[in-house]
Amino acid sequence: MQTILGVGTVGTELAKALTTYTKNIRLVGRNPKKVNQNDELFQANLTNLEETLRAVEGSEIVYLTVGIPYSTKVWEKEWPLVMQNVITACKKHNAKLVFFDNVYMYGKVSGWMTEETPIKPSSKKGEVRARVAEMLLQEMRNGKLKALIARSADFYGPNTPTSVLSVMVFGNLKKRKKPQWMLNDGVKHTFTYVPDAVRAMALLGNTESAYNQVWHLPTDKNALTGKEIIKFATEAFGVESHHTLLSRGMLRMAGFFVEVVKENMEMLYQNEADYLFDSSKFENTFKFQVTPYKKGIMETVRSLK
Repeated sequence: MQTILGVGTVGTELAKALTTYTKNIRLVGRNPKKVNQNDELFQANLTNLEETLRAVEGSEIVYLTVGIPYSTKVWEKEWPLVMQNVITACKKHNAKLVFFDNVYMYGKVSGWMTEETPIKPSSKKGEVRARVAEMLLQEMRNGKLKALIARSADFYGPNTPTSVLSVMVFGNLKKRKKPQWMLNDGVKHTFTYVPDAVRAMALLGNTESAYNQVWHLPTDKNALTGKEIIKFATEAFGVESHHTLLSRGMLRMAGFFVEVVKENMEMLYQNEADYLFDSSKFENTFKFQVTPYKKGIMETVRSLK
């Protein structure tokens, strides 16, 4: 049995990718729905230890892809609890753990982010992510749990309604509005294509030698600027390439009315300078062909049409 804890954007797509390796897939969430015909559904709240223990029981591999509401206060309260419960459950039931992580714990990085980049969070949310990653790394170092961490840059792709590109670029274009970009559209910003990420996660989870390591999920290294991304997107929609550039002041004002914008203010450092994510370790190890941005953007637009 391979079990996915959290069936949101990434968990749903991962369920499709896992069919390459197994027919026994369990989807765990507060209100899970089948992705594949034979999926087993299990209702659980991962902040509850007993429910987490029951959700993991009988699993060979567990994928932690849960999404917790985008609030620093909620993250500080729930993320360590969820991670501890999942670690406890995996240890009790002798299950391997694959943790889908982001890059907040690196903080502001000059140059390329790699698996060796020092952990220096520059935000409250980054501090939380550093804390939960360290909880798992400690178990891995002690040999008490077979696990791996799979990190992604900001993601995009078909069926990703909450991603920043879907909200600000693709979603606006679908509504025949001008796309938006934050702070600086002239710096490069790496995005991970979700279909690549989930295929890679499924491969890592089913590769014994991949465990007890941190992996960056495959991501096109030919990073584009905001202007270039919007140009590809508008071409795919068949409209002129115009967009609105949102300043820090405009975003601060919007934050008074939209909570998620307010919560994102501390993360704006990611939009001020080049944001570069390197996945050479994975690509070289598995000879993986990464989807180029132009193709990924075309596929995303096609899914919206």
